[in-house]
Amino acid sequence: MGIKPTAGVNFRAPAWFGRDAGIIGTPGGFPMSLRHRLGLLLAAALLAATARAAEPGAPVEHPQDFIDVYAREVDRRLALPAAEQQAYGDRLVAAFAAAGVALAQPQWVLLVDRSEHVQAAMLWWVAPGGYVGLVGASPVSTGQPGRFEHFETPTGVFAHSLANPDYRAEGTRNANGIRGYGVKGLRVFDFGWVTAPRGWGTPGTQPMRLQVHATDPDRLEPRLGERESKGCIRIPATLNTLLDRHGVLDADYEAAAAAGRAPGVLRPDRTPTAWPGRWLVVVDSGRHARPPWAPLPGQAPPPDDVLTC
Repeated sequence: MGIKPTAGVNFRAPAWFGRDAGIIGTPGGFPMSLRHRLGLLLAAALLAATARAAEPGAPVEHPQDFIDVYAREVDRRLALPAAEQQAYGDRLVAAFAAAGVALAQPQWVLLVDRSEHVQAAMLWWVAPGGYVGLVGASPVSTGQPGRFEHFETPTGVFAHSLANPDYRAEGTRNANGIRGYGVKGLRVFDFGWVTAPRGWGTPGTQPMRLQVHATDPDRLEPRLGERESKGCIRIPATLNTLLDRHGVLDADYEAAAAAGRAPGVLRPDRTPTAWPGRWLVVVDSGRHARPPWAPLPGQAPPPDDVLTC
């Protein structure tokens, strides 16, 4: 399905993403013409007539429902102010344009800001024409340069395809007692070999395997929000499960399943989304200070009324 603007009105953010406190998809903080405001109000009214809150276990019939799903199923969350959402929506659209990627249908996209002062993943609903809406955000850990065999997570647009099959964590511990991929059974999303900035030795680039995965629940997940990985993107276990259970990035995997070639990594109990995507987008906002909505691990963010003003 697609969300189209009201006839004759030019706007890019679906207004229904403004329903949840701290998750606001309308361009708050930016001047809008009266015509623009009317368009947003009309769109909100039309979409509200068909939207409903998703009950646990119920099929997600409207992208808005995923706001509730994310809030219910992901335990580590960040609340972006409206102006920040506008800025990240612009970065997302610009990244697709720079990569020459044109989306043919509405789908989910995972956006990551690798900035050392942010370290966040954001799940976006994106449709052709630059329509974007933020569903939820969580802290992550990307590559920490300055240590041996540690890469800086590369920026760019990366496809999640069957060319680099996913697999599941075995839950084993390394010599330091760390379960690098998290508990047994969590999915490792593989984006293949990419060229990344080397974070040690002679400056330059070289290939590294880019993956999105959970991490040790006791020793490393509580530290999400700081750069600590070797170049991969560590995410909360509950976000990993949401992406996996709902097939958020499984467009290619679900297409194979529909053709009778279901990859073995797919969960038998999955409830696939109607808008599966395949894109991971990594950006760097280049901040020089940490915004209050992305606190360091162990620091509580300010109240929502501070974030949204």
